[in-house]
Amino acid sequence: MSDFIRPELRAFMWRWRDVLMGAVLALLGLWWGLGGVGISRWLGYTTIALGIIWAVAGVQRARFRQGGDGPGVVQIRERRLAYFGPLDGGVIDVDDMTMLELDPEGYPSPHWVLSGVGGQRIAIPVNATGAEDLFDIFAGLPGIKTTVMLDLLSRSPDKRVIVWTKVRPLLH
Repeated sequence: MSDFIRPELRAFMWRWRDVLMGAVLALLGLWWGLGGVGISRWLGYTTIALGIIWAVAGVQRARFRQGGDGPGVVQIRERRLAYFGPLDGGVIDVDDMTMLELDPEGYPSPHWVLSGVGGQRIAIPVNATGAEDLFDIFAGLPGIKTTVMLDLLSRSPDKRVIVWTKVRPLLH
């Protein structure tokens, strides 16, 4: 059964799965909204709104996904991010992050460079296994602009770019 769909189409559908599921949910809501009576009509309209929200969030996630065939594995457990690579690796608490950079010159693919309070640095390839889970971590950083991050990732800048830095409170 796995040979029924071409590998390219399967990879495309897997990358854009959130958008496709949001569209299916919106179409289901449209069917309920147009054919329903009373409360089922309003449930249909609510389902349309939820489907659209899911699809819009899915577009951002799909733009962030770079494929999971790169070196290393990313794991996130209880706001602690760990990267296990063939040559490098490390662990950093999300709350201790001070800077996020995109390094397009990383070998063999661009890297996210995470800096922590203690001076530790972790370089994670954008296409490492499990790197798509980093989107939730990065989107939760205070003050980050996800559209800027996604634009930087899609256009691949010439040199290392700071995507986010932690705002340090002023004492006076």
